[in-house]
Amino acid sequence: MIAIVKYNAGNITSVQNALERLGYSSIVTDEPKLIQQAEKVIFPGVGEASSAMQYLRENGLDQVIKNLKQPVLGICLGQQLLCAFSEEGNTKCLGIFETTVKKFEPKLKVPHMGWNTISALNSVLFDGISSEENFYFVHSYYAEVCTDTSAICDYILPFSASMQKDNFYATQFHPEKSSLAGEQLLLNFLQL
Repeated sequence: MIAIVKYNAGNITSVQNALERLGYSSIVTDEPKLIQQAEKVIFPGVGEASSAMQYLRENGLDQVIKNLKQPVLGICLGQQLLCAFSEEGNTKCLGIFETTVKKFEPKLKVPHMGWNTISALNSVLFDGISSEENFYFVHSYYAEVCTDTSAICDYILPFSASMQKDNFYATQFHPEKSSLAGEQLLLNFLQL
């Protein structure tokens, strides 16, 4: 069973549809027991950090997610919430990745929206994916590059396009909206 974590953040339907296109069914849930029993957990998100973390804490999901042992994939806000702290709402996050999420300085257009390449690919998530591939981004906040960074994107400055630590994987971009390369990444995650 694949569990998609339900919390007050959008984008769940497009993730579920992407899994269905790959031949996988999933459940959308905020039930701790179902999330703990899942073979894989996807932690998606489009939203705002402080209200999202508040929902996770009020429903005990912050502790559930931190203690998962199966593969977990955070997407966009999901990646940011797996970090230690976000400037968005001055939010203490889950602390899986020891880095800070910061707001882009508006030297270029913010939010960073659209297709961009990534580099320094260093994760099984990128098996069969070249560094020439484009992925779809939409975000105003970014995770700083750190020891858990598994791919880098350069927009205004280099930031963590993807991160990995133990059983936790995450992408700032949206694999479910990133065409064939995104499908390959999701498939690599599902086959871990």
